[in-house]
Amino acid sequence: MGLLVDGVWRDKWYDTASTGGKFKRSEAKFRNWITANGAAGPSGIGGFTPDSGRYHLYVSHACPWAHRTLIFRHLKELTDHISVSVVHPDMLGDGWTFETDDHGATGDKLYGLPFARDIYLKADPQISGRVTVPILWDKERETIVSNESSEIIRMFNSAFDGLTGNTDDYWPEELRDAIAPVNDRIYDTVNNGVYKAGFATTQEAYDAAITPLFETLDWLEGRLAGNRYLMGDRLTEADWRLFTTLVRFDPVYHGHFKCNRKRLVDHPHLWAYTRELYQTPGVAETVNFAHIIRHYHYSHETINPHRIVPIGPDLDFTEPHGRG
Repeated sequence: MGLLVDGVWRDKWYDTASTGGKFKRSEAKFRNWITANGAAGPSGIGGFTPDSGRYHLYVSHACPWAHRTLIFRHLKELTDHISVSVVHPDMLGDGWTFETDDHGATGDKLYGLPFARDIYLKADPQISGRVTVPILWDKERETIVSNESSEIIRMFNSAFDGLTGNTDDYWPEELRDAIAPVNDRIYDTVNNGVYKAGFATTQEAYDAAITPLFETLDWLEGRLAGNRYLMGDRLTEADWRLFTTLVRFDPVYHGHFKCNRKRLVDHPHLWAYTRELYQTPGVAETVNFAHIIRHYHYSHETINPHRIVPIGPDLDFTEPHGRG
């Protein structure tokens, strides 16, 4: 995991020495929006209209943030309108690469470039920052629309409705005030919390991350004891934002990131809820456990210096979930 500095690649891990051992995630650099009429969104510039075939999504099957966008691409019937390239699961000195010697890694379907950083440099030759996925690319203007997953899924949620006729709404206006604090807590203590625990380099930083993580998992377990979904009977973006972390919890976060007070399967309501979401038509096809297990254990040399890829737990996400 390196970064670009003024357009030059540096093979450099996160600097936890300056943060007391704490992992701090960098903010997304590209924050434009596709809107129904092409007007500027909450951030960035305008001119990005919802045209079929105009946009391309770069993802990693291992990455939970990128996984969100693949799920919404499917749920909102955008698979015929937005094309996809998948990076290789191994993220080593060159960061995400477009090597194709692994099942599911497609190479760069647009330009045949070797590295994900080349997509960033194509958008801005002098860019500085981490090279992350997902990347939503505009083929017409040859630039990055967004690399912020939470905003990409909201674009997919509504911007293309006139094109697809799919008006399913996972960010309903009447529930936004209720969804926002749930999203915030889940992001801070679960989605990002597993990384704060796993990438911590001091005991104090680990302790500060691990306790809120399991407090929130217990809170979610209780919430789902009386509700089918996080917002009651309605499936929303909050559920899908949580799902991509939960589906990775036992295979990688529990052991690799030392999140081992409990497993997902030790939370009966969360485990059944995760199976229900996994069994939503088309969602299982967006989950690639081979990439997930390989990426985390092989790529993180600071955590697993010998790059031993464990066999992983025997989980059945297809067993009846009993919810609903």
